[in-house]
Amino acid sequence: MRYAEAIQFLYGLQLFGANFGLERAHKLAALAGNPQAKLRFIHVAGTNGKGSACAMLESIYRAAGLRVGLFTSPHLVSFRERIQVNRQLVSEQDIARLVAEMQPLLKQFPGDTHPTMFEVVTVMALKYFAEQKCDLVIWETGLGGRLDATNIVTPLASVITNIAFDHQQWLGDTLEKIAAEKAGIIKPAIPVVTATADLPALAVIEKTAREKNAPLTKTSSEVRIQDSELSLLGGHQKSNAALALAVVEVLQNQIPVPAEKIHAGLANVNWPGRLQLVQTPDGRKILLDGAHNVAGAEALRATLEKQFADARPLLIFGALADKNWPAICRVLAPLAAKIFTVPVASGRTADARALAEAFSSANPAAKAVAVKNLAEALNASKDEPFIVITGSLYLVGEALERLGLAPATGGERGLNEWIAPQIPR
Repeated sequence: MRYAEAIQFLYGLQLFGANFGLERAHKLAALAGNPQAKLRFIHVAGTNGKGSACAMLESIYRAAGLRVGLFTSPHLVSFRERIQVNRQLVSEQDIARLVAEMQPLLKQFPGDTHPTMFEVVTVMALKYFAEQKCDLVIWETGLGGRLDATNIVTPLASVITNIAFDHQQWLGDTLEKIAAEKAGIIKPAIPVVTATADLPALAVIEKTAREKNAPLTKTSSEVRIQDSELSLLGGHQKSNAALALAVVEVLQNQIPVPAEKIHAGLANVNWPGRLQLVQTPDGRKILLDGAHNVAGAEALRATLEKQFADARPLLIFGALADKNWPAICRVLAPLAAKIFTVPVASGRTADARALAEAFSSANPAAKAVAVKNLAEALNASKDEPFIVITGSLYLVGEALERLGLAPATGGERGLNEWIAPQIPR
């Protein structure tokens, strides 16, 4: 099997949607030899900051000399970003081989119980990490936690970054309901670390931890972390860093990490598309950030107001229609005098004209214009000294390609597409 054929096979699995539950993932992993039994995990859930916290933990443990697997989603450009060992993307050859090895196993599922694409990819990742003899795997949930395919592992620690509104149509319409889904990753007697600040949501996590006899550590951004200690921009990253430090501390007896390795790890974190500042050859600054929900938009706004207070950026924005884009537009509208809204390369894109109207309504002084696509927006803003490209991670991924910061892959972002049913309660 060639890589292109493997990608097409994965596209075909999208027909099975996102059917929540753990039975299929457990069965598929068992057919694959239960590779998770050979691995140690840190399982990370939460609304925002999951990827950044994962990247920090990966960097710290890699600095300490461990062989570290990293499983995240969605990918920005290449599907291979989802499965990495020591920050090296899984090879095209290995993806092709793993898909070929999955195919006979999938024939053992009747049609109405066929695993979803995410479940197949989850087990592929487990196989690969076991083959690579990873010392530790940083393991990010896909959606929610309780019924997410990643929840078939028993980790060394469970991590819940925070609880905010996102994916309400599937996870629930209150923070307490969302927290209950995220808290589903808590395992009996396994330590839990969270930076959740919302008190009703935190109460749900505390109750679940008590019921599971799982020791709970609560962190906040009050831990003194200097900007110079972090390679990632944004005040909210201090909260993610405090969370990562707490996890490392909780696991010191099992995986000792010297203080200097912790500092080296934080100072060298790389996490593209999240407040990623790019300097073009002609001296322009471009800030890329996947602020795809209200909490993410507020973090972006706080960063711009504090760290770029003297700059007035041009904003390029695109979002998916199933996000709360009217509220996101209200948060971001005061930051720019000129705004280009664009469609996202997805069937779920929000209408660019509706986005422009929302920005104009929130900030009548700004000039908000709907343009045909990102390429046109970048061309129209080539004389701007400071540009912020934000909204959907799909848009950020396209920008990375168009700016030459990531190799073009021919459309693998479509593998992020899925339609989820209501999660069973």
